Amino acid sequence: MFQPNMFESHHHILDMSHKTPEHELDMLRDEDYESKSGTDIMEAHSGDDQDPNQRPNKKKRYHRHTQHQIQEMESFFKECPHPDDKQRKELGRRLSLEPLQVKFWFQNKRTQMKAQHERHENTQLRNENEKLRSENIRYKEALANATCPNCGGPAAIGEMSFDEQHLRIENARLREEIDRISGIAAKYVGKPMLSYPNMSPHGPTRSLDLAVASFSPQQGMVGDMFGANDILRSVSGPTEADKPIIIELAVAAMEELIRMAQSGEPLWVPNSDNSSETLSDEEYLQTFPRGIGPKPLGLQSEASRESAVVIMNHITLVEILMDVNQWSNVFSGIVSRAMTLEVLSTGVAGNYNGALQVMTAEYQVPSPLVPTRENYFVRYCKQHSDGTWAVVDVSLDNLRPSSISRCRRRPSGCLIQELPNGYSKVTWVEHVEVDDRAVHNIYRLLVNSGLAFGAKRWVATLDRQCERLASAMANNIPAGDVGVITTPEGRKSMLKLAERMVLSFCSGVGASTAHTWTTLSGSGADDVRVMTRKSMNDPGRPPGIVLSAATSFWIPVQPKRVFDFLRDENSRSEWDILSNGGLVQEMAHIANGRDQGNCVSLLRVNSANSSQSNMLILQESSSDSTGSYVIYAPVDIVAMNVVLSGGDPDYVALLPSGFAILPDGPGQHQGGIAEVGTGGSLLTVAFQILVDSTPTAKLSLGSVATVNSLIKCTVERIKAAVGSP
Repeated sequence: MFQPNMFESHHHILDMSHKTPEHELDMLRDEDYESKSGTDIMEAHSGDDQDPNQRPNKKKRYHRHTQHQIQEMESFFKECPHPDDKQRKELGRRLSLEPLQVKFWFQNKRTQMKAQHERHENTQLRNENEKLRSENIRYKEALANATCPNCGGPAAIGEMSFDEQHLRIENARLREEIDRISGIAAKYVGKPMLSYPNMSPHGPTRSLDLAVASFSPQQGMVGDMFGANDILRSVSGPTEADKPIIIELAVAAMEELIRMAQSGEPLWVPNSDNSSETLSDEEYLQTFPRGIGPKPLGLQSEASRESAVVIMNHITLVEILMDVNQWSNVFSGIVSRAMTLEVLSTGVAGNYNGALQVMTAEYQVPSPLVPTRENYFVRYCKQHSDGTWAVVDVSLDNLRPSSISRCRRRPSGCLIQELPNGYSKVTWVEHVEVDDRAVHNIYRLLVNSGLAFGAKRWVATLDRQCERLASAMANNIPAGDVGVITTPEGRKSMLKLAERMVLSFCSGVGASTAHTWTTLSGSGADDVRVMTRKSMNDPGRPPGIVLSAATSFWIPVQPKRVFDFLRDENSRSEWDILSNGGLVQEMAHIANGRDQGNCVSLLRVNSANSSQSNMLILQESSSDSTGSYVIYAPVDIVAMNVVLSGGDPDYVALLPSGFAILPDGPGQHQGGIAEVGTGGSLLTVAFQILVDSTPTAKLSLGSVATVNSLIKCTVERIKAAVGSP
């Protein structure tokens, strides 16, 4: 019997390769997958169950798809390679195919794409192997012709080791690179420092809350947000004397990143179940004696490495990493604030190859209970001879001897390798030294495991954001989108509004030093923390005094169950006090990821009380292997109608609230696969309430008490609902 899931794994192809000659395997991949439908495969398999007395040479009947059907499914595949049930039914109806046929065609197509990627990767590995072999021969020849460094005569065996010869070649190459970059940087030395932030061509990105707003020229907010303790804002660019040191440090960091990303044992030691790996500190110190110096007292090392294939081309990825606004937007769940202090080199040949910039950034976990990590660093981008791009960060704390750093960034970053069809393979390395003693106990296991700030979280976030961007760029309305959205313009406007809502929520839920939380009661983990902000002269948020409140707590329920409960409109009345028990109906739905929980929805709350008007809520739910979000904001009906018809979403006033759901630590390992979050969940609940529409009004204690009561009541309702069997 045909099993659909067999096409989900590349092991199926690999098993066949043992039994099939290579040219036949190529024919199978290139011809059959393109021409045969799922029905063909089914009939071929069902033939095994026929009468054994039947003549073996009898030809099987195949039902081939028409050229029109194949073209339609090909174009749909480019937009959405993982259609859900609704999309498959709709596509089947349009093309006169059974949903099962559509399902099998997409499975076969995904397997074909995976096989192409593997063939490409195998070719590259063969080329690399050949390159290493020729290098080995070259080194042997150099060793045979070695000369004595003192007298110039032929060196006797043992006078110059192979390692010494190799180091000399490497040092010469590094010196050439430093000279080249110094030459580029010399053009910029002495020029006035760039006025920061380095704005992207799309203009400032407005965010609802404190952190991102700090880098936008928005009036009436900056004075309220920043105090004397804002370290990031007080950092200035490097001095002229520091620039040669920065260049040399960047070149060495790039070399280290490449080796950290490509090395195996003994530098990276796999765990007993091979589900993860640990950096050997002893081996690291022997391999990389240079760098930013020994680890300061009181700091702990954290190192991790992760790889993934993402649906984005390599050039776009490099642009995102090198543009501070795009980078902080794409990684808004991790980067609470970032700015470019000075650009030492813009790169050569019209791209970012050789680009060098000094930056500051603040990294967060979506909870007030985990202190942020601040870094002052240089970012260096380089395209290597094999076409691979690399972007590396390394801390410049040694250039600020007066400051005491709680977090140092050893060479960290990513390698980006081009793959066919607009995909990229990303290998990410995170290596920091940090003092995390201020982390609250309930988050300690998560932070210590590396899931909070490590490479896995960066890669999972990137993969998820690539899905969102691919969905936003779709020019048609996929069959999975339902409801009141009738035009591609309306779809794009709604996704743009949802993106602003998510950025705003992420910027105000963490422990950023851009704002100060005040604890309302006691010292327990689930205390409510509040902060106030005045909003004026901004069409993207309602004017007046906004009270933000947040609390984090642990519940003994798996993260997926909590996520599914909070995102489901049918269970909303069980926790949402402001909906007053009204019936919640989904008016519009835009799928923007592989997982069915990744979507943007427009909800209507039909009030139980006929005297009250109905309410609209914009909601985005998003999940990856390291955490989930459910973020929502009430929206004005008139303004939302403008957005749905393709109007400018920047003029819709939003006050986002929502939930951040994280696993409470690394999960149990079953069958060699790390299941994150098989234990309990760490849930952060954050509300924003407009307590007075006059920005100059004083905040009353009654308003604070009301919001405190509201958030505590919501927490109790969630605990009762998800905790019950």
